[in-house]
Amino acid sequence: MRIILSALVVLVAAILIGVFRILPAHVDNDMNGVHPHAPYQVSAEARALHDELRVADLHSDMLLWMRNPRRWNNRGHTDLPRLAHSNVRLQVFASVTKTPSGQNYQSNSADSDNITALAVVQRWPVDTWNSLFARARFHARRLQRIERAGDELVIGRTSADLRAALANPDGPMVALLATEGAHSLEGEIDNLQRLHDEGYRVLGLHHFFDNELGGSLHGLAGDGLSAFGEQVVLQAVDMGMVIDVAHSSHQVVRDVLGLIDEPVIVSHTGIHGHCQTQRNLPDALMREIAAAGGLIGIGFWADVTCDDSPAGVARAITAAVQLVGIDHVALGSDYDGAITASFDGAELAVLTHELLRQGFSRDEVALIMGENAIRFFLANLPEGEGE
Repeated sequence: MRIILSALVVLVAAILIGVFRILPAHVDNDMNGVHPHAPYQVSAEARALHDELRVADLHSDMLLWMRNPRRWNNRGHTDLPRLAHSNVRLQVFASVTKTPSGQNYQSNSADSDNITALAVVQRWPVDTWNSLFARARFHARRLQRIERAGDELVIGRTSADLRAALANPDGPMVALLATEGAHSLEGEIDNLQRLHDEGYRVLGLHHFFDNELGGSLHGLAGDGLSAFGEQVVLQAVDMGMVIDVAHSSHQVVRDVLGLIDEPVIVSHTGIHGHCQTQRNLPDALMREIAAAGGLIGIGFWADVTCDDSPAGVARAITAAVQLVGIDHVALGSDYDGAITASFDGAELAVLTHELLRQGFSRDEVALIMGENAIRFFLANLPEGEGE
């Protein structure tokens, strides 16, 4: 009997090790892949230019995964060393708090949630297992711990934070916290202030399903902003938060543009006229966003570009510039967002190379690769104390 019990203990221990250590890494590696490729050839001109750039990216889901963000990892798309290697000076980190089973770009209900199982196997705090708000708070506090642990990163809460960090060419990367769907408010307006207190400065309204604020681009009804959604948007803007409509329904986008004067972002997307998929908003709506001072982040995956090679992403960026103008286009990688990319966070110089090949000038490449995003957040985040 003792032998049997000992064997059972060993078996249970082995299962737990597999579940809590091996499985999360396997899922991460499987969902955030990079197409195998030989080292990319980057011209001397592109390399020299890239070394001078201040790169910025509007969307990464790195906080969803429990790889060590302060170490160069061999899985996933990003970590701080890989981003620093590519001269990323500003990175928006999104908090993914819920995704539906059978997730797709056409139609999803809000009745299921894949993140619960991920929270359990990745050993997130118990309160995150059944609370979307707790998940968003946990992601913010992960970033806060990184900020306290060294000098690689500072969380940007004000334009003064950005200005101070970027004034030093060797200064820290600026991290901005974003919700990927305001369902993390759990229908409670008071939670908006709590998220703001945790450092959130970008409010993504939706993800893959309708929520209390209104319709998702991938939901069931295509509804516009609800009364609660209007309240949240107005209060968020009053607090100095930037609104992100990347996953919002067409009508929600129109409602937001009619409700506020402040510019919005589409953090990770493609151009519909260039790649005609449900995931990309109509071109006319994109022009309205840009005309209101908004910023469009072009993603790095095939579902929004129709070609996720470095040259294909550069062509998608070219389509965006042709549609909305050079000043309204930025990078919106969607790294670590359960996509497969052709280059990871350490390889962004290849995009500089391809943009030069597309015929962009050095100054235009600098705008696309980071200066547009930096200028946008300097102008639209709240000012710091003493300014």
